Formats: sequence, structure tokens, C-alpha cells
Amino acid sequence: MKNKFTLFMVLMVGAMLLLAGCGTNSDSASGSSNDNTFKVGLEAGYAPFNWTQNNDSNGAVKINGSSEYAGGYDVEIAKKVAEGLGKELVIVKTEWDGLVPALVSGKIDAIIAGMSPTAERKETIDFSDSYYKSNLVMVVKKGSKYENAASIQDFKGAKVTAQLNTFHYSVIDQIEGVEKKTAMDNFPAMRVALESGVIDGYVSERPEGVSASTANDKFAMVEFSDGFETSEEDTSIAVGLQKGSDLTEKINKILADIKEEERASIMDNAIKNQPAAE
Repeated sequence: MKNKFTLFMVLMVGAMLLLAGCGTNSDSASGSSNDNTFKVGLEAGYAPFNWTQNNDSNGAVKINGSSEYAGGYDVEIAKKVAEGLGKELVIVKTEWDGLVPALVSGKIDAIIAGMSPTAERKETIDFSDSYYKSNLVMVVKKGSKYENAASIQDFKGAKVTAQLNTFHYSVIDQIEGVEKKTAMDNFPAMRVALESGVIDGYVSERPEGVSASTANDKFAMVEFSDGFETSEEDTSIAVGLQKGSDLTEKINKILADIKEEERASIMDNAIKNQPAAE
């Protein structure tokens, strides 16, 4: 009887230890650390909204799982949002086409990447209020016949492109007789194509146009008196969030506290601080 009792006690203690161990693993999996992070996805290749650099200068944030850092307007906004939420900011570098899938799958908590809240995207994800508004421009080679264009129709016959899966690419169709080239994955690729003469220009937003012409003295930004027809949702930029996210209202309150003057100052600094060769 004593041996049976001893065996029973050994089994009981073993079971308690096993349960305790499982509890610890479960806590680790759900992770209080995870609850305290705000994972933001961006491509880190769309200066001055976001870019990649080698150090933490000018407030850049370490990219998760990398030795590189992300800087730019979006990063500064993400820092303010994370602070307002009382969470630690984690930057997750993600290709543009992968941002929405990453958000839907829960790999990231938000997209802060110069993304416009278009009707098509709203079918899949929610958006915060706008945190920036911008006009469309064309980036061309300095000294080209397109540098002094006043109307988008001055690009008749020009080889023009824009980023894949953006409304920038669709508005090219508004130019009569344009040679619409295949959309490209990112802005660094378009800058290379422009400098090499593969294209005559690419459609962008004004901050990126300023950025491109600042970073490379061979480029010029063209602003139009007769420009592209766009909607406000196309030219606005907002935080992408999961459908029904409880973060939306909180983030809107945080964004509302960032005054227009401060937003303009953040953008001016981003343009000034962007890497010389993006």
C-alpha cells in the first residue's frame, strides 16, 4: 500500500510539473511581449515616406530581423502612433504587394507606407483618417523635352510607367497617345529605368518627386497646371488596419493630435534627411 501511495504521489507531482510547464509555454506563445508591440509594415523604398539606411541616424528604427534601419515620414508617424498606443514599435520590411496580405494574416498590425485608402483596398482592409495628402507629379530626366511640360498631354508618345498595383499606374491612361510601359515593383527600380533611358518618366506623388530630384541632380520633377484627374481618396494617405480593428478609433485620435504644421515639418525633415542615393 505504501509503495502504491508513493507511486501515486510521484505521478501527481509529475503531472503538476507538466501542467506548469505547459502553462509557461502557453504564456510565452501568446506573449505579453507581443501584446506590447505595434508591428508596422512598409517597403522601406519609397523616400521620403520610407527608406532603408545603415544606421539609426535622424531617428531611424531598426528593421525587424535585419541589421538595417528604416527612416522617413511614415516611420516618424509610426513612432507617434506607437507612443500614443503605449506600445513598442516594430518595423517589418515588406514588399508593396505583400503588405495587405501580411496585414490580413496578422503578421503585421498596421500598414504605414504611403498607402492610399482606395475603394478597392477598402474591400479587404480598413483605414484610419488621412495623415497626409499629396498631388501627382511626373519625374523625368533633367534637360529632356518633358522637363517643362505644363500638361499631362505633353507626354504624348512618351514612355511612362508607375508602381505596380497603385492608382499612379492607372492614371497614365489619361495621357493621349502615351506609350504605357510595364508597371514596376518599386521606386528605386523606376529611378534606374529613368536614368538609363528605358522610360521617359514615371508618375509619383509630390514628396517622392522632390525626393528623387533632390537625391539625383539628373532628375527633375514636373508639376502640372493641367494635371491628372484624381479623387481625394487617391491622393490621401492613411494607416491600413484589419477589418473591424479596435485600433482604428485609437489611431484616429492620435493622428488628430498631430497638427498640420507639425506634419509639414516632419515631411520637410524627411526630404532633407533622406539618403543621398536611395
